[in-house]
Amino acid sequence: MDKKNVLSVKNLNKIYSKKSKPINALNDLNLDVQEGEIFGLLGPNGAGKTTFINILAGTTIKTSGKVNVWGFDLDKNPRQVRASVGIVPQEVVLDPFFSPKKLLELQAGLYGVKKKDRITDSILKLVSLDKQANNYARSLSGGMKRRLLIAKALVHQPPIIFLDEPTAGVDVELRKNLWENVKLLNDQGVTIILTTHYLEEAEKMCDRIGILNKGNLVALDSTKNLLNKIQT
Repeated sequence: MDKKNVLSVKNLNKIYSKKSKPINALNDLNLDVQEGEIFGLLGPNGAGKTTFINILAGTTIKTSGKVNVWGFDLDKNPRQVRASVGIVPQEVVLDPFFSPKKLLELQAGLYGVKKKDRITDSILKLVSLDKQANNYARSLSGGMKRRLLIAKALVHQPPIIFLDEPTAGVDVELRKNLWENVKLLNDQGVTIILTTHYLEEAEKMCDRIGILNKGNLVALDSTKNLLNKIQT
């Protein structure tokens, strides 16, 4: 059986008009991500990875092109697109006086998830924060905060999760822990798209890798094929 595409991008462009000259943050990007895969978007800072995520999150408006997420067209159904995606940002910004449980409940409220449909406890278990459910966020370690961000992205049970540079600036132990969490999510059928500039991370985690450079997709292949090409 063919896996269906959960994300389909056709000729996506984003041009920022700067006074001196326009900047093509994304240049005719074409990309399909299949259900259930872990897809890695690799590239240096400024390659367009974050712009891409922001367009899907609805915080950046694309210049042109088509984006389809989970069967919804971004132009026609922006709300459904946003509901289909959970985004784990790079920056850890959390209210220090909220507990993980309270934070997830609030987030679920923002997404309009009804009380009876909330799965706060299961999410906390999934990211191994069930024991810290009622502690203040400020008392959590760096690793716990990162996991709490993943938890926040899961409250509306989206079929696709984006992780923006999930392990930038974290130690090896924590990196392994995050990878395990991501694998767990993926085992439950969640499609994962992660941006990174660590090749090793992409190699360990991803089924397929796309390489972005200056807004252009310069390579797209299975991880194994891509690594063979890089070596030769």
